[in-house]
Amino acid sequence: MANFVLQVPNSLRSFTISASASSNGSPPLSSSGSSGGGGGPVILELPVDKIRRPLMRTRANDPVKVQELMDSISEIGLQVPIDVLEVDGVYYGFSGCHRYEAHQRLGLPTIRCKIRRGTKETLRHHLR
Repeated sequence: MANFVLQVPNSLRSFTISASASSNGSPPLSSSGSSGGGGGPVILELPVDKIRRPLMRTRANDPVKVQELMDSISEIGLQVPIDVLEVDGVYYGFSGCHRYEAHQRLGLPTIRCKIRRGTKETLRHHLR
């Protein structure tokens, strides 16, 4: 099992982040990345309620697709993490709307995320 250091902002230290291999067949995290910035994206489980969804949807999610994802997630777990941007300790989700809704509707407390760090300028770019 690999050991690594995870630096988490004080505001987020009140929850547990799982970084071990899951039982659904996804590969374990690599310990070769650096801690802090510059190491590329990191895959972690984040609390669903800690991810901000700043863009208003112009249309509703496809309910059939959400139900199919709920069935799949219940059976084998989430296979593809959602992309999340971390800026100053705050997590923003701009994609993975169907997967995010499926987790919410299933009442799951966390969701697997591919997290990359960004600046406020990066965030402004996503909000355009």
